[in-house]
Amino acid sequence: MSYAFDPELLPWLDVLPNIPLETYEDLLVSRGRMAEIRAQMPAYEPSRPIDTRDEFIPGPAGAPDVLVRIYTPPASDAPRPGLVYIHGGGFVGGNIDMTDNACLKYADKLGIVVVSVEYRLAPETPFPGPVEDCYAALVWTANKASELGIDPARIGVAGGSAGGGLTAGTVLLARDRGGPAVVFQHLGIPELDDRLETESMRAYVDTPLWNRPKAIFSWDSYLGEGKRGTADVSPYAAPARATGLSGLPPTVVTVCQFDPLRDEGMEYARRLSHANVPTELRAYAGTFHGSQMVTDAAVTMRMAADELEDLRRGLRVTS
Repeated sequence: MSYAFDPELLPWLDVLPNIPLETYEDLLVSRGRMAEIRAQMPAYEPSRPIDTRDEFIPGPAGAPDVLVRIYTPPASDAPRPGLVYIHGGGFVGGNIDMTDNACLKYADKLGIVVVSVEYRLAPETPFPGPVEDCYAALVWTANKASELGIDPARIGVAGGSAGGGLTAGTVLLARDRGGPAVVFQHLGIPELDDRLETESMRAYVDTPLWNRPKAIFSWDSYLGEGKRGTADVSPYAAPARATGLSGLPPTVVTVCQFDPLRDEGMEYARRLSHANVPTELRAYAGTFHGSQMVTDAAVTMRMAADELEDLRRGLRVTS
């Protein structure tokens, strides 16, 4: 199938990694390749000192502790917003190193405290382990708000790809368990629906970086073989299945035009709006899942600028 990709992205199509993801052996290769790519990327240089430290925090009941990385800008006279950030990787890959540049940028440009979560990965740890790790990080951040210099009334959750889906699941858990108040959620190109029935998911079987075959492997790994698409999948695993979305915080959803996840993101935004949740949907023409890796294209620079502004507004950054 041919795609009308943004011309600035075309030269990169043969450079970006496009490893098959159909077996566990493929996954191990993919994890190693992504680590190599991460090591080759230039480090973000903040304009001011950002204190960065790793800490193990209490995990879900009966589970191991969860590693988080905390990014703290210089001391402030007043508490600052806090952001729990959840990395992507199809539920099966990625780590906090992968989003180090992004989290440094948020702390630097916005002056907020960022808590990045190293949740356990599928298939070694299927649902509910990963989302419970993320929820544990949100609870810990809220409980430690004073110590972290965070305003407890301005805590948000954000993530991209599977991290976007985990963000939505974490925020649903917070609402339904009477957990920490979340002021804002940012769902970047989110993975939300295990049923794989949308038009974009059926059509985009060969798109770069992410496509229907990889989505099948992702959900089978996260839910366990034979559970994808069945009636008993939890909405905390696949937030598109949530029957009620009222009472959720203001939300921004982003989608890429040639991404199999496009339609489920758009549908979730539509349903949030219908539930009277303040919601904005941003769709970027000519892009594909992960095209943000091409950082010098005009469309991806616009995506990055929009994300910063959305976080600034959603977290009520005042300085």
